[in-house]
Amino acid sequence: MKTNKQFFFLGLTAIAMVSCQMKAQSNNNERQRREPPSIDQLFKDLDADEDGKLSKEEVKGPLKNHFDEIDLNEDGFLTREEMEKAPKPERRGNRNRGN
Repeated sequence: MKTNKQFFFLGLTAIAMVSCQMKAQSNNNERQRREPPSIDQLFKDLDADEDGKLSKEEVKGPLKNHFDEIDLNEDGFLTREEMEKAPKPERRGNRNRGN
């Protein structure tokens, strides 16, 4: 009976370890595949009042940090056209430098 309990707990431990490893690999793959959101997705996610423009209060993260650079006509709102003309952010991660 004692041997059965040992195998049972050993099995549960093995399952837990494999499950944790698979979850960690899944998270790494998601991070590697993540791409910046499209302009349409940004407006869908951030345009709280659905007026077709993004105010400084509606945006967050890097977009908020560069708001004034992107707001070409300085009206306090970002339009789709201004977003399309905005400089693209540099991608993080490993890049071949000097090539």
